Amino acid sequence: MSGRLPASWRLACFLDVLAAMFDLFDRNSRSLMRYVLWLIAIFSATFSHAAERPNVLLVVSDDLTACLGCYGNSVCRTPHLDRLAAEGVLFERAYCQYPVCGPSRASLMSGLYPNRTKMLGNNYDLGAYRVSNPELAEHPSIGGFLRRNGYVSFRVSKIFHMGIPGGIEAGDAGGDDPDSWDRAFNVMAPETASPGILELLSPKRKHYGSNFTRIAVPDELVATQADYLAASQAVALLENRARGRADSKFLRPEEPFFLAVGFVRPHVPLVAPQRLMQSYPDDEAQLPVVPEGDLDDVPRPAAAMENLGRYGMNLQQQKGALSAYYASVSFMDEQVGRLLDALDRLELRDNTVVIFTSDHGYNLGEHDCWQKLSLFEESTRVPLIVSAPGYVQSRGQKSTAIAELIDLYPTIADLTGLTDKMPANLQGESLVPLLQNPGQPREKQSAYTVTHQRGESLRTSRYRYNRWGEAGEELYDHEQDPREFTNLAGDPGHAAILAEFRQQLESRRELSR
Repeated sequence: MSGRLPASWRLACFLDVLAAMFDLFDRNSRSLMRYVLWLIAIFSATFSHAAERPNVLLVVSDDLTACLGCYGNSVCRTPHLDRLAAEGVLFERAYCQYPVCGPSRASLMSGLYPNRTKMLGNNYDLGAYRVSNPELAEHPSIGGFLRRNGYVSFRVSKIFHMGIPGGIEAGDAGGDDPDSWDRAFNVMAPETASPGILELLSPKRKHYGSNFTRIAVPDELVATQADYLAASQAVALLENRARGRADSKFLRPEEPFFLAVGFVRPHVPLVAPQRLMQSYPDDEAQLPVVPEGDLDDVPRPAAAMENLGRYGMNLQQQKGALSAYYASVSFMDEQVGRLLDALDRLELRDNTVVIFTSDHGYNLGEHDCWQKLSLFEESTRVPLIVSAPGYVQSRGQKSTAIAELIDLYPTIADLTGLTDKMPANLQGESLVPLLQNPGQPREKQSAYTVTHQRGESLRTSRYRYNRWGEAGEELYDHEQDPREFTNLAGDPGHAAILAEFRQQLESRRELSR
C-alpha cells in the first residue's frame, strides 16, 4: 500500500475531526473557527481526490479453474493472487456463461448472455458480438462504455477471443473489438517455438490449441514469454498514466484509465520457467479421485471431454499435464504480482479497482474429463476477486452468493459512478452490495451457462441442473454430492425438484435471449 490514504478514508477522517471540533465550540469559539477554516482549506485541496473516479484494472486469465491457494488449493502456489484476495472480496460461487474462450469473453465484455450476443463458438471477426448479432452493433463493451464516459481505455494481449497459441505466435488481434480501446497492444511470442523441449502429453490430440504439450523454458529466457511481455507492457502503461503530463503528448493524462490485461496461461501449450516446472514433480501430482463408472449415468454429450477417447493420456502423462498446468498458473500469478507491485510503487493502488478472473473453468481429471466445454463444476466455475478502494471493512472476506461474469459490467459501472449511464439492456447485476457486505443474501439465485451440443446449466447454491437438448439431463445435490458423482435426474425421489428446474431453465433461456 502507498502512504496516501484512500479518498474515502480522508473524507471520513475529516468529518470525524470536524465533529470533534464542534463539540469543543463553547470552550473556545474563536480558536475553533480558525481550526475549522484551516481544515476546510486542507480538505478543499484533498477532497478533489475523493471526487475522482477510480482507475480500473481488469485482469483476465485463460482457461483457469479455481485452483488458487486462496480458493483452498494446498498444492498450486499463487501468493500474489492470495495477496489480492486479502485486499478484496473473493467470490466462491462465480460462474462463466459459456465454458469456451470466445463466447465467454464476448459475454463478459458485453454484459450479455451468449444467447443474446449469438456468439456460441469461437470466431475471429473484428467486432466480436457486434458481428455475430448486428442488433448489438451500437452496444458498447465495458471498454467502449468507459471510453464514452471520460476514461482512457487500454488493452494488453488477449481480452476478446484470440487463438492460442496461434494468435500469439502471429502477434495478431484475433476477434477483438476495436471500439473498446483507445490503444491496444498485441503480444508476439514464441509459444510452441519457445526455447526448451516441446513434449506432447496427449497422444490422441495433436492440435496445439487443444492438446496437452509442455515446455520448460530456461529461467534466463523467461522474458521471451507471452505473459511476461504482457505484464511488462502493462507496467509501462501504468508508468505512463502515473507520470503523464499535459505539456507533452500523453493521451488525455487528466482522465482515469481502464486497463484490461489478458494473460494466456494456463491455456495450452503449458509453458513455464524451468524452476517452476521442477517445483511440481510429476511423481508428486495427485490426480482427482474418480469412482469407477462415474460417467455411466450421464448423457453422452456430458462425457465428450473424457480422457480415453479424446486425449489418450496414460497415468504418467495425466500427472505431467496436471504438474505443468500448476506451473503455468504459478507463472501467471507472478505476472499478476508485477502489476500489483507497480500499482503500489506508483501510488495508484488506493484509487484503482482491481478485478481478477478467468474466462471459464477447466477440468483437470475430474470425472476423467480434461479441459473445458463440459458443464461440470470445475469447467464452469471461475475464480473472481474484486478489490476496490473504500471497502476496507470487507477486505479478505469471501462471498458465497451466486455470481456470473456478466455481473462485472454493471459492477464496474457502479464502482465508477456511472450506473445512470450504463446500457439499459445489460443482463447482469452489480456486485457492489456484496463488497459492502459479503455475507448478505442476493436476489440472483442461479447462474446460467450454455455450451456446445445444446448443453445448458443452472447452478443454485445447492443444486446443479444440466440439460443436453433431447440427449438427457443431470441433477446434482451439492450438499450431499459436492463432486457431482451421482446424477439424480432419474431418481423418483427428486422428480418434483427436477420438474421445477425444467421450468426454471425454460424461463431463464427466454430471458437470456
